[in-house]
Amino acid sequence: MTGKILDIRPGLAILRGSLKAGEGRPGGGRGGTDMEKIGRQSARGNRTGAVCLAVFCALLISRLSGGQEPGNLSRDFEPEILKAMSRGNISSAAVALVRGEKIVLAGAYGYSNAWARTPAFAETVYLIGSTFKTMSTFALLQQMELGKFKLDDSVNAYLADFKIQGDLPSNPVTFRHLLTHTSGLPADFGACPVWSDHAPLPLEQYLRQSLRLQSPPLTTVIYSNLAYTLVAYLVEKFSGAPFRRYIQENVLDPLEMKDTAFEPRPEMVERLAIPYFFEAKAGRYVPVGWTKANVWPAGIIYGTVIDQAHWLIANLNRGVYKGKRLIGEATFEEVMRRQYDRFAGPMHEGWLNETTGYGLTWWVSKRGGETVFAHSGSVTGYTAFLAGNLDRKTGVAILTNGNRSHKHLFELALLGLDCLNREPTAANRP
Repeated sequence: MTGKILDIRPGLAILRGSLKAGEGRPGGGRGGTDMEKIGRQSARGNRTGAVCLAVFCALLISRLSGGQEPGNLSRDFEPEILKAMSRGNISSAAVALVRGEKIVLAGAYGYSNAWARTPAFAETVYLIGSTFKTMSTFALLQQMELGKFKLDDSVNAYLADFKIQGDLPSNPVTFRHLLTHTSGLPADFGACPVWSDHAPLPLEQYLRQSLRLQSPPLTTVIYSNLAYTLVAYLVEKFSGAPFRRYIQENVLDPLEMKDTAFEPRPEMVERLAIPYFFEAKAGRYVPVGWTKANVWPAGIIYGTVIDQAHWLIANLNRGVYKGKRLIGEATFEEVMRRQYDRFAGPMHEGWLNETTGYGLTWWVSKRGGETVFAHSGSVTGYTAFLAGNLDRKTGVAILTNGNRSHKHLFELALLGLDCLNREPTAANRP
């Protein structure tokens, strides 16, 4: 099997025609859609007919707002998805385009399981990685709005059982530093295979032995998973609830993110994409192990592109999802404000331009005079990316089982935003 995917257009046409928008629940149910039957045949080894044409393709338009056709979006954007997958040697990609309060396009391409040739769907489950850090930030800021702390308070002042080692009262680590990767805390990870006898350390034990500054605050940007593990601990202390439960009740449930979980439910496991590394010399996908980590609150969490789109909608609408407000307007403005001009410039793996810098966790940029926010997620075998245009209320969510595919997803997201900008809204259509 190679990374070539641009020779499957006839197969794409056949398979796309097998499920119309709004029919069944692709990938998630027991149903009778043709696509589900094809997927099951594929897993049994049937490589004939339409299944052979399924190489590196799956459904587009598995869900559309109001069941309406997406105009030119699929025609314009679909080839770009395929090109990005080919260039990045990505086994499968689930993609959603958002405008305002609606998902206008959602679907997936490629194999979630290359060995069994299982097509991916919009409901395929991937590890979403550090895109979750933006959700943790909202959880912490909810506690700030309850008066539990202020952004420029010293974090050590709120820690009783242990302290940040190396922290100086004259230059303390603040909550703002934690949310902008300027705290000086190290990256850290502490990986252990899912199937091993080892498990991540309890949150307090891990932090007690690991919280030590690598450099003074505000001297450099160190992308710190450890900082967001501390964020989780602080949410627990301020709220009195376990972090997982707090996130479920105060972020995931209000946003109807039903398929996002730290520990995937059995029906989510059934839809898990296998993490892959592409072995260039052999021209094949090599599966890699699922990973747990001591810094699990920083991004060891699984979800679907549909749920990621819900998260985008909440941010495009300034902290509101279907009338439910997660954080206040003033707090949201702070989230989307570039915090430190002196650290501005292209972000991790080269995202966007010289205007880019950290807001509160989100990467915030100016593009054509408009505000663009973004964040990536990457754990071995998976790469995720979210990007939104705050002024136009348009966004792109991408989940893949491609390894370190940032560059290709960055380019694809910008193309998706451009496609959304060219497509007339429903109100302006003739």
